[in-house]
Amino acid sequence: MYQFIKYIVLFFAVSLSLISCKQKQGDKIKVGFSQAMTTDDWRKQMNSSIKIEASLRPEVDLTIKDANNNVTKQIEDIERFISNKVDVIIVSPIQSKPLTAVVEKSIKAGIPVLVVDRKIEGENYTAYLGADNIEIGRIGARYIISHSKGSGKIVEITGAAGSSPAYERTLGFNQVINENKHFSIVKTIQGDWEKESVKSPLKAILQQNPDIEYIFAHNDRMALSAWETAKTLGLENKIKFIGVDALNSVNGGIELVKSGVLDGTILYPTGGNEALKLALKIYNKESVSKNNILNTIVIDKNNAEIIENQMDKVDQQQLVIESQQGAIKVQEKEYASQNNLVRLLSFFLVIILSLTIYSIYSTISISRKKKQLERINQTVIDQNNEIQEMASLAAKSNEAKLGFFTGLSHEFKTPITLIMSYVESLIENEKIKGTTLIDEVKLIHKNSNRLLRLINQLLDFRKIEEQKFTLRASNTKIYDFTNDVMANFKGEAARRNIDFQLISKNKNLELFIDRSLMDKVYFNLLSNAFKFTPDNGKITISIIESLDNTVKIHFKDSGIGIPENEQSNVFSPFFKASNNNKNSSGIGLHLSKEFVLLHKGNIELKSKQGTEFVLTLLKGNEHLGHSEIVQKGENLNNIQSFVTDTIDLESELNELHTVADSEKHSLLIIEDNSDLVTFLKAKLSNEYIVNISDGSDAIEKALEIIPDIIICDINLVDKDGYEISKELKKDLRSSHIPIIILTAQSNKESVLKGLQSGVDQYLTKPFSLSILRQSISSLLFNREKLRYYYTNNIYRVEPESKFGNQEQNFITKMNSIIVLNVENPKFSVEELADKLGVSRVQLYRKVKAIIGINISDHINNVKLEKAAELLKSNEMNISEIAYSLGFSSPNYFSTAFKNKFGISPKEYKASN
Repeated sequence: MYQFIKYIVLFFAVSLSLISCKQKQGDKIKVGFSQAMTTDDWRKQMNSSIKIEASLRPEVDLTIKDANNNVTKQIEDIERFISNKVDVIIVSPIQSKPLTAVVEKSIKAGIPVLVVDRKIEGENYTAYLGADNIEIGRIGARYIISHSKGSGKIVEITGAAGSSPAYERTLGFNQVINENKHFSIVKTIQGDWEKESVKSPLKAILQQNPDIEYIFAHNDRMALSAWETAKTLGLENKIKFIGVDALNSVNGGIELVKSGVLDGTILYPTGGNEALKLALKIYNKESVSKNNILNTIVIDKNNAEIIENQMDKVDQQQLVIESQQGAIKVQEKEYASQNNLVRLLSFFLVIILSLTIYSIYSTISISRKKKQLERINQTVIDQNNEIQEMASLAAKSNEAKLGFFTGLSHEFKTPITLIMSYVESLIENEKIKGTTLIDEVKLIHKNSNRLLRLINQLLDFRKIEEQKFTLRASNTKIYDFTNDVMANFKGEAARRNIDFQLISKNKNLELFIDRSLMDKVYFNLLSNAFKFTPDNGKITISIIESLDNTVKIHFKDSGIGIPENEQSNVFSPFFKASNNNKNSSGIGLHLSKEFVLLHKGNIELKSKQGTEFVLTLLKGNEHLGHSEIVQKGENLNNIQSFVTDTIDLESELNELHTVADSEKHSLLIIEDNSDLVTFLKAKLSNEYIVNISDGSDAIEKALEIIPDIIICDINLVDKDGYEISKELKKDLRSSHIPIIILTAQSNKESVLKGLQSGVDQYLTKPFSLSILRQSISSLLFNREKLRYYYTNNIYRVEPESKFGNQEQNFITKMNSIIVLNVENPKFSVEELADKLGVSRVQLYRKVKAIIGINISDHINNVKLEKAAELLKSNEMNISEIAYSLGFSSPNYFSTAFKNKFGISPKEYKASN
């Protein structure tokens, strides 16, 4: 009887538990997903990742509606989600404009909307998640520029009109291509994301332009169609094809790269699991960014197999997860079925007992499977982290390039400031005052100042991109400030008879502005006004107070104006109007807008008769943060800012002067003109260790010091420059040294003879010192690139035919000698030098110059490679291998091995 009562109590407990579970299911978070992706592969990948993420979150009730590329159906699906009062809606728009209204309706109904993959018009949505399509376009363009070796002609195949990815990818692609004058987009084909939209127009283009080097398509399907079209014309091996998507499927981007159809494809992640995570954050009212960008990378033959393996592993793990989820659902159904039997047969003690035991068993089984599922899920997360780390490395590489750009711009400022300093000294020199030369010197100073401003604009652009500007606003009389800036242009106005006026009813009006930044805004607007206003024209600045606590500053000119269809682009970086035939960097107006926005203001354009820019600034300082407001004296004016730049440059120059000789490249100047030698030594000794020869001992001196670069004249006392260059290039000890010919002989025959003698650069006198410096820098940079090739391919260097120089033969011969003697413990550097026919010192210098490490370390690396092979063969123990390869002890061998391979010989042997 006691047992019976016990079972009855257990029955009611189970019943209450089931009721509680049902109540919890009723409290689930309802998430509606409107899917609009057009291809099966994308749909499968997106749906799979979001379903798996939902399966790991029991509190989520996910509903997926597939619109099958039908805009009307997608709107109906979203309307249904709104009427069902779901908690969050995730939308992947087919097109931007048609879905804007229904998304706004959802927002008004209090249902947050997460837009993925493609944006709608306007900003009336909760958050956006997707890849940065503008950056995808830039990545495609940078890949083409960095790998191009041909004509530089490009055909772009865009996506469907009205699609935001198509517009943004084209925008990013054109931004980068237009920066490089060696590349041009010959034609743009308006595709519709499908293959058939490409073939006919592309065939006509290729028939007219058979020298097309690259085709960039907005997805891999159109890229494949482009390849098939080129194949019909026999051009598939002459043209390189770049796509977007990188799907891991049959005829997907990764397979096309591996098969050689595509040269590269840009990963376009769907972000299904990230979308659900972000939707839950929105539901939980956590702080989320308006725009959430997914990482991407370029996939080519170098990494296609790695990415494919990673994606295969993820797919396998997803299949396992789905299988496990199916098993869990089966178990849950069985569990529910058994509980129903318990209810129906609760009075039969034996059946209740058996069902109870079975329920316990089922619970244990489900628990085990859930733990197994958690382990599998952790594996998927780890692999996903690896992919994200790879994307992060690609981002760091891009950041390094941008850093190089900024550093180079800084380097430009030093010589420009020095030029200006010397020119200013000349202007103050009493000997040239009052002469015609003073006007020419002032012209040099004016253009140097202009160049310095352009470089400062480049640096400002970089700072704006990285959001590194901090506003330092102080209370300023805007009339006086405007008048001070206008003073810089009044001379130009008088010279060209331009009516230049300032109009203001309140000369004591004060605004909080950052004078340094606002000076740049004024300067850019006035420079453009004077540039495009004809002589006898009119330029007016009007300061007008508004009733809405704002001040409007109008810059109006009587110039050529801007075409109406281009006015929306004037504030875009690097934009240049079609009627603008003046020299322009294209970033001045972009920087001006960004500086005004920092002031919480606005700038707009009006252009009907002439051009008018209107700045709108707020009165008072309530709109500014506490850290953005400074006292009047702290806000540096234009002149003080320039002085600061100069001080920084002097600091850089001092650092340049104090560089240790050990860190400088060595330079040999072969020249018999003592004045020219003195000049070059004075100008180059700060950057290089300068050695001198009059030509009589040029070859002996070059072989003695093995310099990093040589500057050589042609007409010398003993041998001419051609003979010296030819002998040095033929000699194995000096063949790697770049040679610059610096001569007065500028005829075609002399240049051709110099190049035939093996020189790397031919410059004629009179020469530009800046061009000479840049030539030295470029040749040393190219030598570093060649060193990088040898360092990273040290055991796979190909025969001389590939590059046509002796370094490859030298490396190949040296490696073969080392390999033959790798098991000879008595083999030494001296013996290697003897076999190569060079001295020990020359061998050290030659190897150090080519591969960047000393010869002892190189021999050691070859021995360790041999050790790895012996460990794999498992024929000798670790001590035997160590002594056979000439290591002093097994411990030293183990330490060297671990330093190179990251694991000990014992671990390496066990892993193989």
